[in-house]
Parts: sequence; structure tokens; C-alpha cells
Amino acid sequence: MSERRAKRRLMNEINVVPYIDVMLVLLVIFMITAPLISPGQIELPQIGKSLAPPVAPLEVVIRADGSLSLHDRTKPGGEQKVSRTELVEAIKQKQAQNTEQPVVIAGDKSVRYEEVINVMDILQQQQVKKVGLLARPNEPK
Repeated sequence: MSERRAKRRLMNEINVVPYIDVMLVLLVIFMITAPLISPGQIELPQIGKSLAPPVAPLEVVIRADGSLSLHDRTKPGGEQKVSRTELVEAIKQKQAQNTEQPVVIAGDKSVRYEEVINVMDILQQQQVKKVGLLARPNEPK
């Protein structure tokens, strides 16, 4: 019996025929079931809203001397000097016409940061929506 064990050799080949059979069965299953699967409903985006052009922002300019002016980019020569109360009224009137009307604050670089914060605070207290800061990009050196 010990002679029989010694004659066993290692098998270094893999029989791939069963694997091919399994792959063919899987292929047939997928070919049969693929047409039976119904595609889901696709919700396409609406284009009606995206065709509306963006609204040009109202620009609140704070000069170095602390004076305010309102620049409306939709009107030619639309920059006018305003007081703080006139500023709020003009912006509220514009936002009553268009609720998506953005407002940007452009402060002179020599203006104290406190002045810019005061204008932002006034606009926030009056529930003015979409307020941002306007900055000039750095020039490449």
C-alpha cells in the first residue's frame, strides 16, 4: 500500500471545461432575463427656468469719504448718490419687483471695514435677501 501512495503525482493542470459550462449557463440566463427588465422612469430636468437670464446685481458703492451710491446695472447711467434710508427703500422697491434681485457691496479699499459691516447690518435688518461683497481679482504678477 505504501507503494501505491508513492506513485501519486501532483496534478498541475486545471480542467476548465466545468467553468466554461457555468459561464455559458450564466450567459444564457442573462440573455433571457435582460429583455424582461423594464427600464425605470427617468426624470429629466425642466429647461423653462434655466433659460431665464441672470439678474444683474444692484451695486452699493461705499466711497472713501463714507458716502453711499447705488449703481443699477440695468439702467444706463444708473449710479445715484443715496442716504442710508433711501438705499434701503430703493433696494426694497427693486426686490419687490424681482425677489431674486441680488445686492453686492463694493467698498473703496481705503474704507474702514466697519462701514461695510454697518451697511450689511442695515440691509440684513431690513430683510434684504442675497447680499454679497464685490472684490477685484488680483492681477497676475
